[in-house]
Amino acid sequence: MHESLNGIVERIIYHNNENGFAVFIVNSPSHKNITIQGYIPALTSGEHVALTGEWHVHHKFGKQFIAKTCITHAPTSLVGLKKYLGSGLIKGIGPIYGEKLVSYFGEAVLEIIDKNPERLHEVPGIGHKRIEKIVIAWKDQKEISNIMVFLQDKGISTLYAVKIYKFYKEEAIAIITENPYRLAQDIWGIGFKTADAIAQKTGIAPDSQKRIASALIHIIQTASQDGHLYVELENLKEQITTLLELDIISIQQTIKNALHDLYSADKIKLLTYENVHYITVPSFYFSEKGIAYTLNKLLTFPSRHVFDSATISDGLAKTQQTIALNETQQQGIFSCLQHKVTIITGGPGTGKTTLIKNLLTILDTHHVTYLLAAPTGRAAKRITEGTGRPASTIHRLLEFDVSTMRFTRNEDNALSTHFLIIDEASMIDIFMAHALIKALPLDAHLVLIGDTDQLPSVGAGNFLHDLIASAKISTIQLNYIFRQAQNSMIIVNAHRINNGEFPTMNHENAQKDFIFIKEDNPENITAHLESIYKQGLPKYHIRPCDSIVLTPMHRGIAGTQKLNYDLQKLLNPTNNSTFLSYAGTHYYIHDRVMQLRNNYDKNVFNGDIGTIESINSEDKTLTIRFLERLIEYESSDLNELVHAYAISIHKSQGSEFSAVIIPLFMQHFMMLQRNLLYTGITRAKKLCIFIGQSRAIALAIKNNKHAQRITFLQQYLTTDLACR
Repeated sequence: MHESLNGIVERIIYHNNENGFAVFIVNSPSHKNITIQGYIPALTSGEHVALTGEWHVHHKFGKQFIAKTCITHAPTSLVGLKKYLGSGLIKGIGPIYGEKLVSYFGEAVLEIIDKNPERLHEVPGIGHKRIEKIVIAWKDQKEISNIMVFLQDKGISTLYAVKIYKFYKEEAIAIITENPYRLAQDIWGIGFKTADAIAQKTGIAPDSQKRIASALIHIIQTASQDGHLYVELENLKEQITTLLELDIISIQQTIKNALHDLYSADKIKLLTYENVHYITVPSFYFSEKGIAYTLNKLLTFPSRHVFDSATISDGLAKTQQTIALNETQQQGIFSCLQHKVTIITGGPGTGKTTLIKNLLTILDTHHVTYLLAAPTGRAAKRITEGTGRPASTIHRLLEFDVSTMRFTRNEDNALSTHFLIIDEASMIDIFMAHALIKALPLDAHLVLIGDTDQLPSVGAGNFLHDLIASAKISTIQLNYIFRQAQNSMIIVNAHRINNGEFPTMNHENAQKDFIFIKEDNPENITAHLESIYKQGLPKYHIRPCDSIVLTPMHRGIAGTQKLNYDLQKLLNPTNNSTFLSYAGTHYYIHDRVMQLRNNYDKNVFNGDIGTIESINSEDKTLTIRFLERLIEYESSDLNELVHAYAISIHKSQGSEFSAVIIPLFMQHFMMLQRNLLYTGITRAKKLCIFIGQSRAIALAIKNNKHAQRITFLQQYLTTDLACR
């Protein structure tokens, strides 16, 4: 039989925002310092709680109350009010100002903040700006609380209440009630399953057309997370029945009706290729078709600067007085100057940067303007260091405007340049490629530099691969490894892996910059990492902040989640009580973190790595340094971050680190493939350490099969294929 318990929340020991599980201390008139456990959507110190549940005696922690239900109310006692306002719940009020406000206004403080906020001026030390901040935060908090109650009523975690309110504002509950599936489209982090659960609670039938139509769009967009831009129609039908747990025969007509209505509303596109039917969404189709259309125009449009063979040869002769180029590199420069679009591809040590430097010297000599860019800040920084010329990220180059959520540079406001040179082009997804090519003047040249043997882009599409496969773009493959590069076992072994050979530990005259630590038990990985960071890296004069652990997977003993937990304790040990928490993870000053999504408001992008410089426990914000920029995050933004002491190899694309440590075990077998291993080793500048099993490395090297992405850029470039 359930018992009731009423009291004031003294303090919160633990709260998992992801599932709502909390451990907290409550004081009631009859019981002091009771430990409560339960799934509580939102909780603040000082609140009054009405609980129902059961008493339980824990063998280690003693008597506890296991809450089954919890109703919270704003506090009314002076003690509760001080705790409540001092908790940081309302921006602008921390422990100091909470004490001041309660001491001045007493039990009426919340009513004054709500209805007569101008009276806050009466309190000494509280200025106009802080009052403004408090009023806005109080209004927001009330709306967020309403959404939390609404979600709780639907049996859904309130984790995303703040984000939902930020996106929909006061219309949040009305929008969710009208079409809960919008949540999966609009709010990053809310998946179809969550939106569908809310929909079921609001009375949408399991076999309704609205539910099936939403599932259709969800499946297409989910496929894009694996790089696909299209889904085969028959596969789509199978996935719908699995996702919605419905019988295909009973919903066949409803699927047909949903497809028809989505097509009529221009929400999907249909493509038939080689007698197979494919479905996509318009933005995917128009990105690929737009690239093909613009590239074909670019290829035939006259160049603003025409370079004849004699001029190029003369330029090469002058540049080679300082750096000798091999024949393929010279062909690359000829192609860049004589073709409107050129792709330069090759592995490490094959002279891509040297080629770019010589090309830029010739362009400088002839007063030809150019722009250099790369997909990430780290990659752009590397071009600047390698060429001595300024480079930017593609986002910055195209001048993203947050107010319109579009790039300022486009076909109507083209970039002012004669040449555009993009490094790490294998990282570019189809949407970025479309934006980039639209912004290029038709009389300009485009040079794409990349390594096609690396992993494909994290985003959707297969841009660089499809351009090369079309055979319409001049492509120069650099294969020769220069002698100075042969002195690096990192580079030697990168090419060995790429050629299907096991890494060597003893290469003649090579520096010892590659180490393989054999280990069959993944549970010993933490001990190896401790030894590497404390004894190994100092021998190479490499700081921990210039190193990283790259691993194939997120879960498991050698996955990013467990390794980040261990490495945080090893590399950022702290007794500092100042931290922000999300889903049981604590973020401290000096922690290295990574952004998980493109956030255009903050101008921070998926895969960007930064360091936490400060934490404001009063406002529940933290400030992160990304290269030269400082960006503020609120506690509700923390689901966009993870620790980055260890990251996946996929997320490391475009980055370089002085030292790279790569654990490889058979438990990773689902992810082990040659281009993954090759991408990982090529991230290392001074030292690469493999830790793990020889057979795991051998399995990865042997597995050279790449998942085929469903894209049609190649066909759009070479035929009149089109969606309908």
